[in-house]
Amino acid sequence: MANNNIGPKRLVVGAGYGVKDWLAQRVTAVLMVVYTAVLLISFLTGSNFTYEGWAGLFAKQWFKLFSAVTLFGLFYHAWVGVRDIWMDYVKPVGVRLALQIATILWLVGCAAWSVQILWSV
Repeated sequence: MANNNIGPKRLVVGAGYGVKDWLAQRVTAVLMVVYTAVLLISFLTGSNFTYEGWAGLFAKQWFKLFSAVTLFGLFYHAWVGVRDIWMDYVKPVGVRLALQIATILWLVGCAAWSVQILWSV
């Protein structure tokens, strides 16, 4: 019997998260573009370019939340990209796992630090 590896009965291999991560990269990129546009508009339409003016912008609850969501999107965006780099170019499993764990710890630390900074204003 011939092994036809085509059609609905074919053997599909791989991690299976390609489309989800591709979409997550696009959604987080759009979120970062929107945030950048809001920040740029706030800067161009504002008249108080001092520390107090920027602190006043970041003191608003909606802007803190928008900033936090954008930063979490940035960290997830970075995780997907760096994880793909580790999977594609680092072949020894132990080294790859150590790099992935170090990346996760770094990004979680950055996320915690960003929340601390945002809510200290």
